[in-house]
Amino acid sequence: MGDNMTYEDILYEVKDGVATITINRPDKMNAFRGQTCEELIHAFNKAGWDKKIGVIVLTGAGSKAFCTGGDQSAHEGQYDGRGTIGLPMEDLHTIIRDVPKPVIAKVRGYAVGGGNVLCTICDFTIASETAQFGQVGPKVGSVDPGFGTAFLARVVGEKKAREIWYLCRRYKAGEALTMGLVNAVVPDDQLDAEVEKWCAEIMEKSPTAIAIAKRSFNVDTEHQRGIAGLGMYALSLYYDTDESKEGGIAFKEKRKPDFRKHYAR
Repeated sequence: MGDNMTYEDILYEVKDGVATITINRPDKMNAFRGQTCEELIHAFNKAGWDKKIGVIVLTGAGSKAFCTGGDQSAHEGQYDGRGTIGLPMEDLHTIIRDVPKPVIAKVRGYAVGGGNVLCTICDFTIASETAQFGQVGPKVGSVDPGFGTAFLARVVGEKKAREIWYLCRRYKAGEALTMGLVNAVVPDDQLDAEVEKWCAEIMEKSPTAIAIAKRSFNVDTEHQRGIAGLGMYALSLYYDTDESKEGGIAFKEKRKPDFRKHYAR
């Protein structure tokens, strides 16, 4: 994978040993389509194996959203890209875990659905007081049957993770801090400075020691990669059902979905 890729959906910036990757689709609340995922994977590969870079920051353009997950307008049953479900989610989740340096999610506004999963997988999450977290899958005919569920349980505990997925509630930044989903919460005008401070502290440390530490944390949950691979196939089959499609139809028609009318058939 060469460095010569022109990004349309993301921004990539390097400063003081920190690579900042920004999902740049504010008009879509930074939801990702297939191309967005491909560009993110490319950027993480570029930053991840550049020895001059010690930290990667993942964020979203604007103040309304960090990321709101899969773009519903690019979702007709399957999504619009490659991969088991039309989004290379396994590859994106894998690269965030596999790069040998810390990844910090810098969150303003909504981090919901696939955006909440990205926060879960990043090494750290630092949030503005404006941030809101939560999963939406069972509300819209979807689910993340991999790191988004299994690893979330490691991060916040089984009971809380099940609550987050089964009820699809929204959680403010303070609640996310209490449950252990985020590392720090600061006023919005201090968020950039706070993340820069964390990055500067990391840059003073031994990069090899951190790489070994990250790998050793990962190995304890590595079996969840297999769960994700299997789960995405189940999700792909589910996306082809009327029950799942009801979520997208209801979303477009701005009404509450009625999943159960399809469930009994």
